[in-house]
Amino acid sequence: MDQPPDSTPANSTPADSTPAESTPAVDRHVSGPLDRQAAGRLLDQAAALIENGEYPEALATYQRVVGFDDPEVTAAALLGMAQARYRMDDEDAAVRTWEAILELPETSSAYHAWRNVAAARVREGDLNGAIGAYREADRRAPAEDKPEIANRLGWLAKETGNVRASRRYFARGRGSFLPYATYAIIGITVAVSLAAMAATDGDKITTALELDKRAVVAGEIWRLWTVTLVHDPTNLLHLLFNMYALYLAGPIVERLYGSTLTAIFYLVCALGGSLGSFAFGSDVPSVGASGAIFGLFGIILIATRTHHPALDRTSRNFVAQLGSILMINIVFGIVASGYIDNFAHAGGFVTGALLGLAFVPGRVATIRSMWQPGASGELASGFIGSAFGRTAAIITLVGLMAIATAIGVGRWG
Repeated sequence: MDQPPDSTPANSTPADSTPAESTPAVDRHVSGPLDRQAAGRLLDQAAALIENGEYPEALATYQRVVGFDDPEVTAAALLGMAQARYRMDDEDAAVRTWEAILELPETSSAYHAWRNVAAARVREGDLNGAIGAYREADRRAPAEDKPEIANRLGWLAKETGNVRASRRYFARGRGSFLPYATYAIIGITVAVSLAAMAATDGDKITTALELDKRAVVAGEIWRLWTVTLVHDPTNLLHLLFNMYALYLAGPIVERLYGSTLTAIFYLVCALGGSLGSFAFGSDVPSVGASGAIFGLFGIILIATRTHHPALDRTSRNFVAQLGSILMINIVFGIVASGYIDNFAHAGGFVTGALLGLAFVPGRVATIRSMWQPGASGELASGFIGSAFGRTAAIITLVGLMAIATAIGVGRWG
């Protein structure tokens, strides 16, 4: 089912009825016509039964309201009946009930009915029927839901071979996206790095911000993050390559997780890269953002393979090439090991990979969230896709960081 069952209007009271909490319960067994207040109270009572898992009783309570002379109230009752039937594993009856809503005069429940009918048709393999139903849902959708529906239509168009329509729908789903966090990180990094390169006393800036392991042990913890802000002052290409990589990877992470989480992930990946260097790197101070950027690579690689988010064309092209990019960097890192902090790259990548495993993308639809009721994007089964597996990834990350910290303190203390 497309909508989580507890998010449909069937759980809300009609505007001019009285909330169930402030009035006595209505006995559904009492025969005779219902007034509007009684109908609203029965809808509230049925919604509470759904919440408590009493689906047969909820079904009967909703059914008592069906036939009320206001189509809006009857549609809300039918929507609730469909929820109850779906929860009782009677999907065929649920689909028939959603379709019954569509036979009524237009109501606010029609939008949710069309979405659920569309998802049911996907599960039946009727992709063209699903496209038609999603188009009907899109006509009625509130503005905040339209990008999600566009992404679903994009997937369906792609599956049915309509590549041009797929691109058009995915473009609609993206909307006017701007990767604010990525641009802010690039701007700050470029400004600080160029200032260090241009200033007559630029060495002081670099020395104050670089990853000096002994200084970290002495209490200058900020160096674990500020190392990302300065680059080799004698090699402008170092800064340019890193910022170009961030320009490519950052917006993909931001599409998947939003600006706030992207900024947090970048800082966590920077910490992971710095701790990798702190624990296993040489005594030469490190500079550069590549550890954090490799962390973004790790997030993209693992999140796209674990949670299967809907990506736009540019993102899909980058993900397809990411394996090759990583292999080239590994080879280059081995050849130029005296100049490249491979342990920072490894630490950042492992950190990002665990974050990508632990956090389900929340800003785009995933294959599971598209077609399953109430799914938040995780895999249907398996340890890696389970909530326990995602929790284990966070615990593993914290444990690895603690171990790296202990090793680094032992080496440089």
